[in-house]
Amino acid sequence: MQSSYIIEGAVFLPMAAGLIGYGIGRFNKNTRNLFADIITGVTFILCGILLLQVLGGTAAGGMVTIPYVCGMGLHFTLDGFRAIYGTIAAFMWFMTTLFSAEYFGHYRNRNRYYLFLLLTLGATEGIFYSADFYTTFIFFEIMSLASYVWVAHDEKPDSLRAAGTYLAVAVIGGLVMLMGIFLLYDAAGTLFFADLANMPLLSGEASIQIWAAGFCLLFGFGAKAGAFPLHIWLPKAHPVAPAPASALLSGILTKAGMYGILILTSYLFLGSAAWGAMILLLGVLTMVVGAVLALFSIDLKRTLACSSVSQIGFILVGVGMSGLLGAENGLALRGSLLHMVNHSLIKLALFMAAGVVFMNVHKLDLNKIQGFGRHKPLLNYIFLMGALGISGVPLWNGYVSKTLIHESIVEYCNLIREGNVTGPFSGSLMSGIEWIFLISGGLTAAYMLKLYVCLFLEKNTDPTVQKAYDDLHGSYMNRTSALALTLSATLLPIGGFLPNIVMDGIADLGQGFLFAADAERVAYFSLENLRGSLISLVFGLLIYGFIVRPLLRKSASDGKNIYYVNRLPAWLDLENVIYRPVLLQILPFVFGMICRFLDSLVDTLVVILRKTIYRDEKLPHELAEGTPLTHLCACIASAFQKLGNLTIHRKNPRTQDYEHRLALFQEEWAENSTVISRSMSFGLLLFCVGLILTVAYLFVKDVFGL
Repeated sequence: MQSSYIIEGAVFLPMAAGLIGYGIGRFNKNTRNLFADIITGVTFILCGILLLQVLGGTAAGGMVTIPYVCGMGLHFTLDGFRAIYGTIAAFMWFMTTLFSAEYFGHYRNRNRYYLFLLLTLGATEGIFYSADFYTTFIFFEIMSLASYVWVAHDEKPDSLRAAGTYLAVAVIGGLVMLMGIFLLYDAAGTLFFADLANMPLLSGEASIQIWAAGFCLLFGFGAKAGAFPLHIWLPKAHPVAPAPASALLSGILTKAGMYGILILTSYLFLGSAAWGAMILLLGVLTMVVGAVLALFSIDLKRTLACSSVSQIGFILVGVGMSGLLGAENGLALRGSLLHMVNHSLIKLALFMAAGVVFMNVHKLDLNKIQGFGRHKPLLNYIFLMGALGISGVPLWNGYVSKTLIHESIVEYCNLIREGNVTGPFSGSLMSGIEWIFLISGGLTAAYMLKLYVCLFLEKNTDPTVQKAYDDLHGSYMNRTSALALTLSATLLPIGGFLPNIVMDGIADLGQGFLFAADAERVAYFSLENLRGSLISLVFGLLIYGFIVRPLLRKSASDGKNIYYVNRLPAWLDLENVIYRPVLLQILPFVFGMICRFLDSLVDTLVVILRKTIYRDEKLPHELAEGTPLTHLCACIASAFQKLGNLTIHRKNPRTQDYEHRLALFQEEWAENSTVISRSMSFGLLLFCVGLILTVAYLFVKDVFGL
């Protein structure tokens, strides 16, 4: 089968099936669930076939084009990286769909959930197989709008507020991304990744415009990836979204953002030390902020959500190091690619395990779920695999990718020490970044240890609740869910136990997409490489022992029970402290005042002219107030009033002035209509001004060669 048909099937089959499944669900829920399982399974098979074709060298090269769609058409292509992530996305959708049948057993709006589940799958596959920024943008927006429904699913106030935040970040990010696409297309004349890679964009006359386009695109992709300071939607969306959706939001949708950042780094800014330094600093901030938020959180899914922010920071550190290392970027890009893959699979297992807890308890507060995992060996195994993987423990997959990123930092430090590189960072600063990287790994181990101890080692403060948890030891999830979770968790140690076969094989397959330089094979279990992991794990134990236990845990009055306390400062919530006040209060006030001033300027001039040069005098036939229609209605109403005073209201005659009353009503209605029409006209006027300025800029640039 030709690759082009398979790619189109992987993208559009789930989207069409979502509509069909919605119709099926109107009549039979179980049939709809089975239909969704089949569609996600078929999509996984299609993506698996594409992966096998790439591995076997039989994939048809070239571009898959669907012309005329949205004017410029849609374009897809296939390589190792795309095949890997298309398959991972389809696998995660298949596992979460199998789990969804049980998880949503008592939920409302299940039909809507399955519709947007499949729509988002097709859009996500469209992103990973896209060949140009325009196609990426189209499916990026579909994915963002469709996944909004996941966050708002239960329609509670917290869910709707979090969904609003998610949508605001997605829409603003998408608009800024579109600005970047306009600037890039104007400067380069193309949006195809392959063409951009062969153009000397940073050394040409349009280099400033390319940087401006890069910043806009980075803003859009970074918002979806959850990079600081645009990470605000992640800690809010995950606690309220259903667990299967959280697994996909964290494991795949954030990687769609990272996909765009990787393209920017490898195709527009390849070898740019300035770009690499910016991404590195962004990664360090994201890594540390996410880890600190996760450490202090006492909500299970919020902790995992903040953890996703931190792990995105680890990936960004690797991407930034690739820019600094230039031609020696092999270790950094391979580590970034593998940590993307590892984080996707790890969060699939962890969020579905959190879903099992919520499915039985309907709580996420650590004080409520404390002790739930005791006497549940399967759930213990699933959660432990994810915890060990994300903590970077040797023999688990996360250790391999973190080791490669750490080695890239060490390599750059050595190059600075030897005088072989002159970059924006000194040797001491890079050594500091290395220690921040290791300490952040320790923070990861500490907050995962916090969750594991709470769920599987500690007992609930209420003995009755603990007994109820213990009685669930064999009936807390069905066989289908158990199969999906166990399979997802078992993949994690395989890569760690066989790093040179599995992990290096994935990196070899995907590094061509990133233009990564060939790197020497790493001895993952050498003492030097194990040292970095051991330092992080020691930091983790110290942080847990000296911060988590004394600061986040509080003894009850009886001295026996332990409670978790929320010590997170309110000022760390950027959404409530900065974004909402600025976007919802300050900016609307400023722009409102400007709009009111401009809106009333013309009227003010007219009034001044009428009062001075063009003095108006009321003609004899003009009414004192109102219109002929209001005057006619007032005369009729007054006649009825007089008739009533002569008959039924003789003792208490009415004296209502209908002329004035109807005139006021007409004046208020006319004023409101004028305000609405002027506001709409002013909005259209601003749009036209912006459009004229844009066209004028492009015209002058083309004519005068600016």
